[in-house]
Amino acid sequence: MRTALVLAGAALLLGTGTAAADPVPPRHAVVVCDTASFYANYDHSSGPVGFKRTLTRGNKVGHTPGAHPVYNGWAASMDFGPNDWGYLRIECIGGYDSW
Repeated sequence: MRTALVLAGAALLLGTGTAAADPVPPRHAVVVCDTASFYANYDHSSGPVGFKRTLTRGNKVGHTPGAHPVYNGWAASMDFGPNDWGYLRIECIGGYDSW
């Protein structure tokens, strides 16, 4: 009986763990800088790494403030051209919901 109670308690504790966060689709935005470097990742010790390409003013991008991380001004962003994620300077993202 005691073993059954311990197992039931353990099952209850395991069942109340936190669920994984649902993915948040990025809000539609555009590049507002003349040019903006787009990187594959962000390394907390050295900054952006893995240069992918340069985006120009008006390129369609996505970022959701408060849901997608920003590290030292580098925002996790979606480039809707080839539909891939990377990091872009937050000040180069604007025109939210404009398209």
